[in-house]
Amino acid sequence: MNQLNYQHLYYFYVTAKQGSIIKASSVLHLTPQTISEQIRTLEAYFGFDLFDRAGKRLQLNSQGKLTYNFAKDIFSLGTELLMSVKNQRQNQQLVLSVGVTDVLPKVLAFDMFQRCLTQHPDVRLVCKEGDLNSLSAELALNKIDGILSDRPLPRSSNIKAYNHLLERSGLSFFVARNQAHEYIDNFPQCLDSKPFLIPGDKSAQKLSILAWFAKHKITPQISAEFEDGALMKIFAQRGYGVFCAPTSVEIDIEEQYKVQVIGRSDSLTERLYLISPERKVSNPLLTPFMTRAVKI
Repeated sequence: MNQLNYQHLYYFYVTAKQGSIIKASSVLHLTPQTISEQIRTLEAYFGFDLFDRAGKRLQLNSQGKLTYNFAKDIFSLGTELLMSVKNQRQNQQLVLSVGVTDVLPKVLAFDMFQRCLTQHPDVRLVCKEGDLNSLSAELALNKIDGILSDRPLPRSSNIKAYNHLLERSGLSFFVARNQAHEYIDNFPQCLDSKPFLIPGDKSAQKLSILAWFAKHKITPQISAEFEDGALMKIFAQRGYGVFCAPTSVEIDIEEQYKVQVIGRSDSLTERLYLISPERKVSNPLLTPFMTRAVKI
């Protein structure tokens, strides 16, 4: 059996709905002769008449009523399909999925996302948090578009990806505002024997901070170690010790966590990397991240 001609079926459907070929020709903007020929072709295809004809009057017979009910369902579904496609196009959003390492200061990540939203206000962000290994696995499976990290992907990694240095900043040291007077003079020696909050082993900062203390012959009291940077800042806010974070976002940190800067060091640095599957980032949703990329 050959494929049903839906154009012929549509002419029949409109004629049956309108009640006459003359009315159907007005709706379809076709001559009555054209519509009549198309309906006869459909009837020949089916092998039976669809109308009982009494002069110029047309009345659906039993086969015509059955065919009309099917045609009504077919073209109603077609209309729903067109509306669905139209709505999907209107509501279609670009999606950017980015992994953020759990030790990265979230203010830095927000700054990067804000650049993207400024250029692409309709984008839908999907932010995933985890350690570098788990996020790298998702990048390899194309589940995320990139990773924001405080350290590059190791050269020994089996994952094909590229490190883009976005930002390099010195570190500022913060303490609760009501304790800042204890650290006014003689930075960094004022940190000696004082409680200090240090990042965990996943952070690229930890070893460099400890080496910096040793270089300056400072022995702070390490009172707590954190994998979660936000939790560390809350502890500092409540008076449990000093912590450090990138100088580039110190104003935001002071405002958000009600802490105060007591000193800065340019020899200690925080780095922000975008790890992407491309050597040259071409994803239009990721390119705003590259506006301040640092040449490595």
